[in-house]
Amino acid sequence: MNDPAGAASPTAPAETAAPPLVALCSTAFAYEDTPPVFDDLDFEVPEGEACALLGRNGSGKTTLMRLLSGGLRPTAGKLTLDGEPVAYSRKGLTRLRTTVQLVVQDPDDQLFAASVAQDVSFGPLNLGLPDTEVRIRVTEALDALDITPLADRPTHLLSYGQRKRTAIAGAVAMRPRVLILDEPTAGLDPDGQERLLATLDSLRTTGTTILLATHDVDLALRWSTRATLLTPNGAHTGPTPETLSRPDLLRAAGLRLPWGVAVSRLLRAQGLLEPRTPGPRTPEELAALTGDR
Repeated sequence: MNDPAGAASPTAPAETAAPPLVALCSTAFAYEDTPPVFDDLDFEVPEGEACALLGRNGSGKTTLMRLLSGGLRPTAGKLTLDGEPVAYSRKGLTRLRTTVQLVVQDPDDQLFAASVAQDVSFGPLNLGLPDTEVRIRVTEALDALDITPLADRPTHLLSYGQRKRTAIAGAVAMRPRVLILDEPTAGLDPDGQERLLATLDSLRTTGTTILLATHDVDLALRWSTRATLLTPNGAHTGPTPETLSRPDLLRAAGLRLPWGVAVSRLLRAQGLLEPRTPGPRTPEELAALTGDR
């Protein structure tokens, strides 16, 4: 039956926001016989974001990453995956680790097989996948990290940068939805850093959400869309340009103002940049903004 004349049309139900891909809710954690690292921490990794995690040494970055990947279990609160609490059973952790992969800072803590290809194949083999599927995943991961020519090379003969890429390839072969990287550019020369960042951008275009821990505020500003600063007063998260423009938070996190933010303030003070115009994040962007002046 039609609505009577003048009757209000029914209101469409509001869309429910999708839950974060992985999140820590009201989480506390402490190592044995030490003060708490976190107390009532809320932290989430939304799907599709490039997330930067920053803070001074000892602020809890590594602990937070291990909590997200299931290597540590909260002493209070919960870890969720797609909005559902993670069960710390073998089945629950297997599901988590096929979704979230952590690559630690030192690749030598992660590499152990005789050759690059063997190391990259370890995770897929542990899932019990058929050999054909394992070979496909290894081939894809080696290609994604640009190390296909190294497939048969012994891992102990790799350079530091090659070992970093091999460790990341082992995680990529698991086809995670979230890739967590602890200081992935540390120890790399400038060319190696640029190549790795280009690889991470390529992984994002294929649907991988990335959380990257770093001390490099300039890298975080140019690369990430979302930044979290760990301070003694808790975690502070927001869009990267706004978050890394807070001197109070940066001081509390033991960090300096990023180069791009400092330059933007100088340009605005000189009337060379409109208040609402995004500031430069790289020298190339600075040149583009000021080239005609």
